[in-house]
Amino acid sequence: MSDAEPEVGETRYADPEENPYVVNPPTDFEPVEELSEADAEEQVELLRAAVREHDYRYYVEADPIIADAKYDQLFERLQELEDAFDLQTADSPTQRVGGEPVEHLETVEHTAPMLSIDATTDPEDVRDFDDRVRRELRDAGFDADEIGYACEPKFDGLSIEVIYEDGNYVRAATRGDGQEGDDVTEQVRTIRALPQQLRGDVPEYLAVRGEVYMPLDAFSEYNEEIQERGEEPFANPRNAAAGTLRQLDPDVVAERPLNVFFFDVLEWEAGEDGPERPETHWEDFETFEDLGLRHNDRVEHVDDVDGAIDYRDRMQRVRDDLNYEIDGTVIKVNDHDACAELGSTSRSYRWAYAYKFPPRTETTTVEDVVVQVGRTGRLTPVAMLDPVEVSGVTVSRATLHNPQEIEQLGVDVGDEVRVYRAGDVIPYIPEVVEKHSEGSFDFPDECPVCGSEVRRDGPMAFCTGGLGCEAQLERAVEHWARRDALDVEGLGPETVEQLREAGLVQSLPDLYRLEKDELAELEGWGETSAENLIAELEASKHPPLDEFLAALGIPEVGPATARNLATHFGDLDSLLDADVDEFETVEDIGTTVAEEIHDFLSHERNRETIEELRELGVDPQSVEAETGEELEGLTFVFTGALSVPRSEAQELVERHGANATSSVSSNTDYLVVGEDPGTSKREDARSNDVPQIEEAEFAEILADHGIEWPPEE
Repeated sequence: MSDAEPEVGETRYADPEENPYVVNPPTDFEPVEELSEADAEEQVELLRAAVREHDYRYYVEADPIIADAKYDQLFERLQELEDAFDLQTADSPTQRVGGEPVEHLETVEHTAPMLSIDATTDPEDVRDFDDRVRRELRDAGFDADEIGYACEPKFDGLSIEVIYEDGNYVRAATRGDGQEGDDVTEQVRTIRALPQQLRGDVPEYLAVRGEVYMPLDAFSEYNEEIQERGEEPFANPRNAAAGTLRQLDPDVVAERPLNVFFFDVLEWEAGEDGPERPETHWEDFETFEDLGLRHNDRVEHVDDVDGAIDYRDRMQRVRDDLNYEIDGTVIKVNDHDACAELGSTSRSYRWAYAYKFPPRTETTTVEDVVVQVGRTGRLTPVAMLDPVEVSGVTVSRATLHNPQEIEQLGVDVGDEVRVYRAGDVIPYIPEVVEKHSEGSFDFPDECPVCGSEVRRDGPMAFCTGGLGCEAQLERAVEHWARRDALDVEGLGPETVEQLREAGLVQSLPDLYRLEKDELAELEGWGETSAENLIAELEASKHPPLDEFLAALGIPEVGPATARNLATHFGDLDSLLDADVDEFETVEDIGTTVAEEIHDFLSHERNRETIEELRELGVDPQSVEAETGEELEGLTFVFTGALSVPRSEAQELVERHGANATSSVSSNTDYLVVGEDPGTSKREDARSNDVPQIEEAEFAEILADHGIEWPPEE
C-alpha cells in the first residue's frame, strides 16, 4: 500500500480527523509499561473504533483502506492493552476470536415467529400470488395499482435471528422450527461482518433476520485445507455453514470463513427517543445500511409482477457469477401495512413468495470409477460419467466422497445416476436412478499409487504408505519445512513442486542430497538462492526431537503432542521401540492416537525413510525437560481472564512440575477462576468436587512453594 492517503469517503465508526488509527495508522507504539491506566483506556477506545471501521470496510463494503499487516498490528495492540490493563468488554472486536466451548446448544424462543415462504418454479404460480395479493388488498381498501414488490436473492444458507438492545448485540439463534431455535450467540459473534454495536440512530430493541453462509471461494479454500488434514470435506457451502454454526466451540467457528446478509425486521421497538420503524421493506434495506447491518447489493424494487419475474430471470443468468449460493428469488409486498393486512398462515407469510430456479440436476451413466490419492493419503473415489450438460456446464466426473458413500448409494459402473451441480461446487451424485450393476463398487484394499495397505477411518479411507507414497510426497516435504516443524526457509509449496517436477526430490531424504549446481540451473534460481537453501537444510540436521516428530507429519501429532512424546521418551530410539501401551501413558494421548502413532512409526516405508534421514546426517536431539519439582503431583485447570495470558500460567506450573490440562476431571486439584469465566468448567468442578480458587488464592499457593506470581517476563 502506498504512503499517500487513500480515498476514505464516509466513515461509519471512526472519524479519521479525530482517530489516528483510521488512515495510515502509526504502529510504533510506546511500551505498555510506560502507559498510565488513563492513557491505556483512551488508546483502547480509539483502537476499538478504528478496528470496527476497518472491519466494516473489509467485510461489509469490501473496500479496505489499510493493509492487512497494519490491521493485524492494530488488533494485536488492542489485545495487548486489554490484557495488560484488564479492559476487556463483551462488545470489543477482540471478543470475536472465540470463547469457552459449551456442552450443548440451549433452545431459545424467537422474538417473533420465523415463518417459511411458499415457493414455486412456475411463473403462473407467481402471477396467481400477485392476483391474490391485489384482490385482498383492494378489498381491504388499499390502492391495488400502487402495490410494488421488494425483490431479493433467496440465499442457500442458514437462517438466523439476531437481537440488539440499545444498539448492542445480545443474542443470536437459528431458525429451528420457526418458534424456537438453538442459541448460537457466541458462534455468531465471531462473524466479522456482524456488528457488535449498531451505529447511528438506533431503536431500543431490534430483532432482525439474516442468512449465514460461506462464500464460494472461501468454501473451496476451506475444503482444500480440511482435506489436506485428512478430514472429510463438506458437500456444499450450506452444509459447511450449518455445520460450523452448530459447533460447540466458538474458537472453531472463528477459524471458519462465515459471512452474513440481513434481509428482514422481525421486531422493532423505538423506545422513547429512538427512530420509528421504516414503512417499507425497501426502506428496511436502506436502514440496515445506516445501522451497519450488511444487506445484499442485488436487491431491487419493482412496480409489478412482470418486474418481479424479470428480476428472477436476470438473477438466474448471473447466478454462477455470484460468490454465494442462491436457489431463487424472494418477492415481498413492499408496504408493511399491506403485509400486516395480508398476515400469515401457521407456517408461512402470505405477503411473500419464493420464485425458485429449476433444480441443477440431470441423469447420466457411470462409465468408470477411479480412486485418487490426495496429499494426506486420503483416497477419494470419482465417478467418470457419460458427459451431460447441467445448468449450461458439461459434467463428465463427479465425486463419490468416500467408501461409505459408495456403499450407501449402492453405485457401480453402468448405473444410471442423478448428478447435482451447484455453482463452483464439485458435482456429486445424490442417488442412483436405475440400477444396471450388481452390488456397489469394490473399493481397493491397496493404495493405487504405492501399493500400501488402505486403512478405513470411519467413512474415509487412507493410504498407510505415509512418507513412502509418492502421492503424499509434496505434502510431506511442505510439512517438514513448516515454521512449527523444522522451519526450512525457502522450501514453500511452489519450490517443492518445482523440485519434484525436476526429478530432484522423489522422497524426503532427497532434500539432503540436493547439490548447489543442480539447484542453480533451475528456472528462477541462481547460485545465491541455491546456497541459501542448502545452508537452511544443513542447519535443520540437528533439530530438537519434538520438532523432528512434528515435521514427520504423523497423524494427530502436532507441536504440543510432539513435545509430550519427546519429553516422555527422551530420544528417538526409545520412541521407535515403544508399543501402543507405552504411547498411551503419554500425557493427552488416548488409545486411538496411540495406535495412529505406533502404526506410522512401525510402517516399513516410514521406518526406512527415518533411517535414511539419519544416515544422511539428520540427528534429532533429545529434549531435556527443565522443570522443577515444587508443584509435582498437582493438576491445574484455568478458566477466564487472568492478569497474564492463561498460556503463561500453564507454562509456569508445568515448569515447576505440575500438570496443566484443558478440562476438569476427578484428577484435577484446582480450577483457577479468572474474570468472565466459562460455565462448563465450573460446573465440571462442582460435579467432581474440585476446589475453585481465584487468582489471589492461586498466587498464595505458588508463594507457599517459593514461586513468584505473576511470572517475570
